Amino acid sequence: MQDGHDARDLSAMDLNLLVVLDALLAERHVTRAAARLGMTQPACSHALGRLRRALGDPLLVRGTRGAMVPTPRAEALAPGLRAALRGLASAIRGEARFDPGAARRTFRIATGDYAELVLLPPLLSLLAREAPGIDVWMLPLSLTQEGVVAQLSSGAVDVVIGPPRRGWPEGLYLRPLFDERFRCVVRRGHPAARSALTLDRYCALSHLLVAPRGTPGSLVDDALAALGRSRRVAATVSHFLVAPHVVAATDLMATLGARIVDAAAAPLGLAVLPPPLELAGFSFAMIWHERTHHDPAQRWLRDQLARAAS
Repeated sequence: MQDGHDARDLSAMDLNLLVVLDALLAERHVTRAAARLGMTQPACSHALGRLRRALGDPLLVRGTRGAMVPTPRAEALAPGLRAALRGLASAIRGEARFDPGAARRTFRIATGDYAELVLLPPLLSLLAREAPGIDVWMLPLSLTQEGVVAQLSSGAVDVVIGPPRRGWPEGLYLRPLFDERFRCVVRRGHPAARSALTLDRYCALSHLLVAPRGTPGSLVDDALAALGRSRRVAATVSHFLVAPHVVAATDLMATLGARIVDAAAAPLGLAVLPPPLELAGFSFAMIWHERTHHDPAQRWLRDQLARAAS
């Protein structure tokens, strides 16, 4: 499909001449137009001569008291020329500001179900109040660093939210969002909930592990190994939000992030216990590509995500 524009028409034209023509049509005077553009009067006169030859029309002719009068061709050119120059200037400067209250657009965020639970309710509440025309699509987070880089560099997603891993390549930015601590949960009435949870009792229980990558090992298992201890992982799930439901229906214990526990304990009737060993916890951060780093709308989105996490 053709857009009706022939690039050959512009390739023969010095676009700087159009800026001169715009000033001449506004001032109707060569000297004043030259002053407006910061050029000399002879240079402005020379540019007018080139315009006349290029367009095949006098464009401006002498009138009374030194003023210049536009020809019908020049008068027809004036509105479109002014609009085109304003559009070009706007495109070169980029979007100077972003008005969330009036904007209509969709942002795409890649993350897992944990961050969705923590961030999406407060984020959507913020948007409903302050940016009702903004839509948010949550997309699956790639489980590999290469996949995350591809999601961001291709523009498939605007922001990725996940653990702040080390070794990100150049061209990516990272901003911490929130830290999380661990809590243990069992079903209400579980024998482990009747007294203090010791390390021996913890290691003797059967555990449920959330393993998004489908591989063994976790922060908890690393902490146990540092103490020369281990536990039996009797089952794994790939999604954090599934874990409380499995715990509520079994005798398994799960060691989960506090925000998941806080959301699920009362509705599912779970007993909450402090871990019997020191656990470092974990963090979430948002990551974005340098191609969107300076974009006003993208900066606004990242600020709203930070507000939702606070």
